[in-house]
Amino acid sequence: MSRLFSSASAARAAAARDTNLAELDEEPGEVIESAPPLRVGEEREINAAGLKKKLLRAGRGWETPVTGDEVTVHYVGTLLDGSKFDSSRERGEPLTFKLGHGEVVPGLDQGIVTMKKGELALFTLPSSLGYGNLSTHDVPPGADIQYEVELVSWLTVMDICKDGGIVKKVLSGGDDRQTGDLDEVTVKYQVRLLDGSVVAETPEGGMEFYINEGHLCPALPKVLKTMKRGEKAVVTVQPQYAFGERGRDASDGFRAIPSNATLNIDVELLSLKPVLDVMDDLKVLKKILRAGEGFRRPNDGETVHIRYTAMLEDGTVFEKLGFDKELFEFVIDEEQVIAGLDRAVATMLKGEFSQVTVKPEYGFGNDEVKLAVTTIPPCSTLIYEVELVDFIKQKEPWEMSGLEKIEAAEKLKKAGNDLYKIGKFQRAAKKYDKAVNYVNEDGPFEGGEEKLVKTLRVSCWLNHASCCLKLKDFQGAIELGSKVLDIEFCNVKALYRRAQAYMEAADLDLAKLDIQKALEVDPQNREVKSLHGTLKQLLAESNRRDAKLYANMFERMRKDTDVALKKLKVEKVQDEERNDPEVQTMDIENPKVKAQEEFKVNTEAQAMETETPLVDAAFAGNKMMLDSIER
Repeated sequence: MSRLFSSASAARAAAARDTNLAELDEEPGEVIESAPPLRVGEEREINAAGLKKKLLRAGRGWETPVTGDEVTVHYVGTLLDGSKFDSSRERGEPLTFKLGHGEVVPGLDQGIVTMKKGELALFTLPSSLGYGNLSTHDVPPGADIQYEVELVSWLTVMDICKDGGIVKKVLSGGDDRQTGDLDEVTVKYQVRLLDGSVVAETPEGGMEFYINEGHLCPALPKVLKTMKRGEKAVVTVQPQYAFGERGRDASDGFRAIPSNATLNIDVELLSLKPVLDVMDDLKVLKKILRAGEGFRRPNDGETVHIRYTAMLEDGTVFEKLGFDKELFEFVIDEEQVIAGLDRAVATMLKGEFSQVTVKPEYGFGNDEVKLAVTTIPPCSTLIYEVELVDFIKQKEPWEMSGLEKIEAAEKLKKAGNDLYKIGKFQRAAKKYDKAVNYVNEDGPFEGGEEKLVKTLRVSCWLNHASCCLKLKDFQGAIELGSKVLDIEFCNVKALYRRAQAYMEAADLDLAKLDIQKALEVDPQNREVKSLHGTLKQLLAESNRRDAKLYANMFERMRKDTDVALKKLKVEKVQDEERNDPEVQTMDIENPKVKAQEEFKVNTEAQAMETETPLVDAAFAGNKMMLDSIER
């Protein structure tokens, strides 16, 4: 057994008592991370507690272990005079332990997190990070010590649920492809009990399933969500994440899993097919069968060239396009294909081949569609196997001249107007927004173009605000109206539309300010005057509701006050009677009379509590508020 292990508890206790360590603000390795890398032969103090590191041999790569990882090291411990007190090399076996778990002296925990694989370093530990004031293993009390450490390797250890229920130890890392909840994965695993007996195992080629559908036991999907393609790991699973108290019966030639059994699972993620939730509602799912190239995806308005096979869930093919001499082409976001296919292709890279599952809401809905080869029933889920062969890239705004930007914005504005006229408000709003992107304030425009650009920008904002009102996006309409008013503070249309939005959002006071301003600019504007009339009605209704609310509140307050006063009067009378000698004599002589009088007083007080108020507070409050509106 290593001396390092046997004295770790004592060292931790000594370190905790050391005031210098208590003042340590940095995380281990913080200074190293913020300073230039150490050169071979260079020594530096790496934290405020006085821990020093001298690099003897550079490591490989850039990764370093973190707290919780299982590291394997060779070390030699000496006093500052060179006297050796411990060495793993003399034992011929490296030391393996978990970082940050107090299994070694604090200085080693803090030093090793700064090391790379294969690195050799000399750490000088002040006594506070070593054995403190204890005398152990030939180390005098209060002695500073040194450790020459070689980081042989480490395994990343992850407590997946943060409760020790699922602990994953990474044996070999994968590539940069991280799993997602919806992905389809191919996994190879072997499940063992603590006695080593195998209770479940996949074929050599693994098993294919979707992560979110679950598999084997609750722990496995949770583990797979933390893995990368090609990664191998061993996982320890406590009963609550395995088969719990019920266990599992024998199956597929494997023995039963007993109640409350802890499992060890060797798992390898062989492959994965990423699945994208295109519309964020699980109604259009794209599974990538072959990855595309580059980073650029088709933008709205760009022409794409594809080939696809379309089928029903039962495998019936109802359409196949782009496999002859000519590819099938359509323009993104122009409703030339069903919405689900359109939005899915807009997420693809050139050369990508994917399977797209489209629910009826983004397909043909409740309609029955008759085609030459078959009939698509109502409410059908559709499956497309699509390859994006190519697409025609439009010029980006930064690639255009000022005149080209203006022409593009005008074209988009006209397209938005056409869509607005036929009630396609959502798509029209997107056109207006894209048009503004071409003529934003950052673009370089000639002097003669500035006025035209400003007018175009204002026009698109106003039209977009109108779309927002139709779509009941009142906050959006308010923001767009405000953009216009920031540069044209007397724009009647902007004031009118923002007032409409304020009214719909029940912010009547701000609506009133906008309408008053619009009437100052254009007193005869019929639309604004009509809106003003509507606002007056809404304010009157609001005032009546408020007056009723306040009247009820004041009435309750008055009743509470009257009851309190009456009770005080009753109590005062009772006190006076008790203090009157004659009354006291009468009470003694005839206690029944006293009880009858008390009953009468209480009855009168209760009757007074139910009296009707003399002032109609509701009427008074309503009249006051209406008078203020009229002014």
